[in-house]
Amino acid sequence: MTSPTVIYAFAVCRRCDPAALAGLPGLATAPVRTLAAGPLTAVVQDVPAADFAEDALRQRLTDREELERCARAHHEVIMAASAVTPTVPLPFATLYLGDARVRAALREKEESFLAALGRLTGRVEWGVKVYTAPAPPDAPTPPESPAPSPALSPGAASTLSPGTAPGAPAGSGRAYLERVRGRRQLRERRQNAALQAAERVDAVVRGLAVAARRLRPHGVEVTGAHRTHVLNAAYLVDSARADELRATLEALRREETAVQIELSGPWAPYSFADGGVPR
Repeated sequence: MTSPTVIYAFAVCRRCDPAALAGLPGLATAPVRTLAAGPLTAVVQDVPAADFAEDALRQRLTDREELERCARAHHEVIMAASAVTPTVPLPFATLYLGDARVRAALREKEESFLAALGRLTGRVEWGVKVYTAPAPPDAPTPPESPAPSPALSPGAASTLSPGTAPGAPAGSGRAYLERVRGRRQLRERRQNAALQAAERVDAVVRGLAVAARRLRPHGVEVTGAHRTHVLNAAYLVDSARADELRATLEALRREETAVQIELSGPWAPYSFADGGVPR
């Protein structure tokens, strides 16, 4: 007996040449295929129901390596479809009980999907990330606390003025605090400069885009402690303006020395399947 299956839906388009999907592993052993309903076509795959039951899916999502494998497979299918036809990506783990349920969903949301495809035709998504530039090698880096000193008797300690490290010249405690304060102020100035630069970058790229979306910046667990993520944005851009976008980002890198600017893409329009944020 064959195991029960469900339908995993990757994306929706108007038409998709099945040859573009040939050989893609997807998330199971069954072939990735197309399923038409009126003017729309879903890109789907039959997957074992047991592997995508609620408990099994929850366990899969908590396994970092398995989650990455599934996300890459999901992305690979969407990119293959979007390479040959305008495509609306669907969220990870969009599941249906059978072909009839997929067709019913396409008919129910036909107007919405057609409107999205109209917005996305001839356009792709680009990602722009802006980070604070690493501190220069000669930036002052005083220690966070004064160096330890030999223990003193209470009487000896009482002869020292407040803020003075034992065994150190008078006033050295104040100098230490000034160094700490100076480093904090320098860090704040660099952060403010980076935030202002990020806003300028966003404004320039929005001028080239038809829609834009701000995403949550990554934390130090992703970026590392040496830099801060100050802008994470997605832009929907006409495909014909790709070279203009790249040239603009290159010019911004030369102008905005307070930050590091990264451009990624082109991608399928994940962030704009629902229309995104118009300019």
